[in-house]
Amino acid sequence: MSRRHSLYARPLSAAVAAVAILGGTAAAAPADLAVPAPGPYTATSATLDDTYYQDALGKTGAELKTALHTIISDQTKLSYSQVWDALKATDEDPANPSAVVLLYTGRSRSKNDNGGNPGQWNREHVWAKSHGGFGTARGPGTDIHHLRPEDVQVNSIRGNKDFDNGGSELGSAPGNFTDGDSFEPRDAVKGDVARMILYMAVRYEGNDAFADLEPNDRVNNGSTPWVGRLSVLKRWSQEDPPDAFEKRRNDVIFERFQHNRNPFIDHPEWVGAIW
Repeated sequence: MSRRHSLYARPLSAAVAAVAILGGTAAAAPADLAVPAPGPYTATSATLDDTYYQDALGKTGAELKTALHTIISDQTKLSYSQVWDALKATDEDPANPSAVVLLYTGRSRSKNDNGGNPGQWNREHVWAKSHGGFGTARGPGTDIHHLRPEDVQVNSIRGNKDFDNGGSELGSAPGNFTDGDSFEPRDAVKGDVARMILYMAVRYEGNDAFADLEPNDRVNNGSTPWVGRLSVLKRWSQEDPPDAFEKRRNDVIFERFQHNRNPFIDHPEWVGAIW
């Protein structure tokens, strides 16, 4: 049995019961993904360390980054059309199973109200797809560890801007700020954004036909394969640690869709250990 599947070898009845305990919903997997039934989403740090992360323990710096890259590169890659259904499961509103929670606005919106028109939600690439030129290619362009539901217009305002503090508050999304070269998300998801960016920097190292994605401490990075500002992202990760929604999302991605994890959700201290 592979390491990525060994954590959840339990019957569906136990999985459904565990989801209910966590307040989640055992939504059906999209038929075209042909994935196993959802697991219990109750992974503990100790269980993961004994299995999934065993080759990374005790390492720091470049050695830790390399070990994590090897671990999380073992994944199932989705098509861009499959991302729609995946996000309906990963970002499901805990209070309304027929809706998703939008990343920047925090609003709940019907799962079926997705598309490209004003008032709908679409697929936000937190690591902007132009930063490295991967577009919507299967791999970084469809990796749901950094793809999130967002209001079409707010997504457009963010565009491909780097992340930093400051700017003017968005009237359509209070708590978010922007200026000519940067975007600051609301406080409740600052850490989420940081951990998604750093996941991408570890997962895509330039050895799989895509650019080597890296954080830097600048803004206005344009089409280069960098996203900033690293110093701000590190601070956001500390100030906004992983919450229940983010942890459940990581579990759902691992168990139902890509079968890999964002290590910085499981081990936030690894941010400082690498950068």
